[in-house]
Amino acid sequence: MYKHLFVPVDGSDLSHRAMDGSIELARQLGARITGFVVEPDLPLSTANRHGGEFMERIKDHETQNEAHASALLGQFAQRAAAAGVEFTSHHVTAYMVDQAIMEEAENAGCDMIVMVTHGRNAIGEFVFGSHTKKIIARSKLPVLVLH
Repeated sequence: MYKHLFVPVDGSDLSHRAMDGSIELARQLGARITGFVVEPDLPLSTANRHGGEFMERIKDHETQNEAHASALLGQFAQRAAAAGVEFTSHHVTAYMVDQAIMEEAENAGCDMIVMVTHGRNAIGEFVFGSHTKKIIARSKLPVLVLH
């Protein structure tokens, strides 16, 4: 049975559904949760000729990422604690979001990834992409998708 759930969240309304759904599942299974936030790297297109300015942008971006991830994972931790579910968390900054999710889930020793999906149609997926779809196709771990 599943004992360690990996739950990536991003702060959207849907990710709050992932928190609540995974906590309820973990409670029923007697499992623990690793909450995860992957923040996007600063695009290289923002680099300019002035190296000092770009370094400042990188520092500001990292500070914002840290604050966002800490706040979001703190909310997740509070919800899990209220339900009596063991919780740990981790966050990274990466260009390849789906790859980071799969790697971190495996590194954390999780046995299932729990995600939500927007349920976009084909045009929406083409325009916005789908991390969930990529992870389902490429992950070595089972993926539970909540709508």
